[in-house]
Amino acid sequence: MKKTIIAIIALLIISCKEKNTSKISSTEKREQVTDSLTAELSEIYKKGFINGFSVAIVDKSGTLYNKGFGYADIEAKKPYTQHTIQNVASISKVVVGLALLKAQEMELLNLDDPINKHLPFNVSNPNYSEIPITIRQLVSHTSSINDTDFYWSKCYVLIDSLSEEEKKIMAIPDNFNPKEDWLPLSEFLEKLLSKNGEWYNKEIFANREPNSANQYSNIGSALCALIIELASKTPFNEFSKQHIFEPLGMNASGWFFNEIERANFTKLYREKIEIPHYIGLTYPDGHLITSTNDLALLLSEIINGFDGNGKLLTESSYKEFYRSQLTKEQVEEGDEDNLGVFIEKLISNNVYGHSGQDPGIFTLMFFDPTKKIGRILIKNTESEKDEHHQAYWDIWNKLEEFQNEL
Repeated sequence: MKKTIIAIIALLIISCKEKNTSKISSTEKREQVTDSLTAELSEIYKKGFINGFSVAIVDKSGTLYNKGFGYADIEAKKPYTQHTIQNVASISKVVVGLALLKAQEMELLNLDDPINKHLPFNVSNPNYSEIPITIRQLVSHTSSINDTDFYWSKCYVLIDSLSEEEKKIMAIPDNFNPKEDWLPLSEFLEKLLSKNGEWYNKEIFANREPNSANQYSNIGSALCALIIELASKTPFNEFSKQHIFEPLGMNASGWFFNEIERANFTKLYREKIEIPHYIGLTYPDGHLITSTNDLALLLSEIINGFDGNGKLLTESSYKEFYRSQLTKEQVEEGDEDNLGVFIEKLISNNVYGHSGQDPGIFTLMFFDPTKKIGRILIKNTESEKDEHHQAYWDIWNKLEEFQNEL
């Protein structure tokens, strides 16, 4: 009997050791994968085409990999990390979509409301003034409101006043306007879209019926944010902070420089030349300031939301978030891709998410709805060189290669 007990104890000890060895092996394997990925991305960075970038791999459980490479400030040799913040361009529209559906849940608005139900100034296509433009048309980019050259000439405003010396050495796009040209969102959109507005021009409206065709409109997404602001009687930046950023723990995110820790903001570059910091007058369409650390929290949430398990919205709201908003007639011939509520559905690649591009910025955030795993990439450099673009896509493809091993 005694020998039997000793034998059993010995077997238990061996079993425990095997389990511990298995656990260690699993941990070591993941460390090997992350080390290999880091080494591969470091080699791409060393080619010298991108000054600084950060990446993340995310699933339903949270962040699997998150790391920065290169510099947020070349001259000061300040590292670009997963906590470095910058504008993320049109990925910002995902936040507008979530906020819009949250406002609908709160019964402040309905996606099928005419926009003039909520606006203090009238907006209608003068070519089809009898046909109301709806919120859903803004969401599906079928409102017939165009981003004109005049809009692009007015929408970017510098954050700081620049000295004459800074103007000489910085890469300043021709359409950047001085800090003093800042206008609140409502005032800018009224000047642009109201018949009585200072900058009103019929060309901002396409010569086709609202809801007849799809054409990407930054102005439309900004109008959605203004409608949320007016319906909730809360500034949009505060509404998104209260209902999205704070519940997700996105503590480093905001829309304005006075909302974030500016010391963590990267410099932006055209190749090696600094681009001054800026914001858009239609800021909700592309000027969310955040990091891959915070974006990973957002991506994990919308991956969970795909299965109805998100914590920001109800299951039915998430179904609407992902539901195709375009009809077959509205999708361009030969294009299978569609749109949810400001979330892109790239059918050919089987991914959901959004991309973004602005001066000094290019961003990607997409996930595979089958595997429930996604990738994020943001960078602080722009260039027309083919090698630069190739390096960027090499990083993106490398993330896909390694994501299934984590």
